[in-house]
Amino acid sequence: MTDHVVVIGAGYAGAGTVKSFEDEIEDGEAELTWISEHDYHLVLHETHRVIRNPQAESKVAIPVDEIKSPATNFIRDRVTGVDTDERTIDLRDGESVEYDYLLVALGSGTAFFGIDGLEEHALTMKSLDDAREIHEAIREAGEDATQSDPAQVLVGGAGLSGIQTAGEIAGYRDDTRTPMDIKLVEGLDEIFPGNDPRVQGALKKRLQERDVEILTGDFISEVDEETVYLGEDESMPYDVLVWTGGITGREEIADTNLDKDDRSNRVYSESDFQTSDDRVFAIGDAALVDQGGDEEAPPTAQAAWQAAEVAGENLARAVRGAPLKSWKHKDKGTVISVGEDAVAHDVMGVPINTFGGLPAKALKKGIACRWIADVTSVKRAVNAWSDM
Repeated sequence: MTDHVVVIGAGYAGAGTVKSFEDEIEDGEAELTWISEHDYHLVLHETHRVIRNPQAESKVAIPVDEIKSPATNFIRDRVTGVDTDERTIDLRDGESVEYDYLLVALGSGTAFFGIDGLEEHALTMKSLDDAREIHEAIREAGEDATQSDPAQVLVGGAGLSGIQTAGEIAGYRDDTRTPMDIKLVEGLDEIFPGNDPRVQGALKKRLQERDVEILTGDFISEVDEETVYLGEDESMPYDVLVWTGGITGREEIADTNLDKDDRSNRVYSESDFQTSDDRVFAIGDAALVDQGGDEEAPPTAQAAWQAAEVAGENLARAVRGAPLKSWKHKDKGTVISVGEDAVAHDVMGVPINTFGGLPAKALKKGIACRWIADVTSVKRAVNAWSDM
């Protein structure tokens, strides 16, 4: 009897692993099942485009049938738990799926850090539904806005997601000429915290050119239906609040008997992606992948993309009883969009360290379209170019 390999999750980590495993495995060596609550793969680092232009949805949501081979079984359902003793995956519809080897690639949830009222009142930016909801929220807020009383939109968290979200909201405002004030709020003293001052400065410049007000140095302490409170004595009214301030492990695996980080609930995995259970592998945002010393792989699309190629090969090696390969993340640089513009930093092979304009914009488009071509086809990538 052949081994049954199961991949849960359809993000970069899951979709990439499915493609890699299919390329690596020989006919008849193993059966592959792919499980996700959505029947599409979401190009998450471009999903913010839907905030400005809902028609971009067809470009960033790729049907799984365009990715997997006909031999791979796909189950559309939500994972509700994993029993590592019985080697079963529980699904929302009450069914369970047995596995011999499992790859956990469920991505992450949004961390609210216990801030009173934040989860209740804020929109998030982790899914296609989230992008749709943000679009509708800013559209509705804009309908009641005037030049003397503009809509108030706050984006909490000035990491990659927050910056790109604020840029798209600014693009929507400018396209529709909607009276709207946009504020980007970051508790630390700088946007894109912990990164090179040159890229921070380039991003700040482009946000300010798009009339996005940047507020740093005060953490959100409380949120109610109409107001965001900063620190101990500052407050701001809002019509739309979007929170992008952190990630945490998914509740689907919270009770799974795997070693996890107590704070974030993300699963520990070695550099070969094995967890504390040698039949279970974990990559992407769901995992803390050991990189040696005290380092772990960053929770980025780039890292998940790279890891998936090796993870698929390692699943095939596990089936064969062969030694597993170790993986080391290689940072290829950062490219961030700010509406129509983009900033590139420390991109491999490019002599200028930080740059924007048409070269950065083309690079951002090229990265997204290369991924689309890798998991589907060049034709789909070409069709997506204009909306990336």
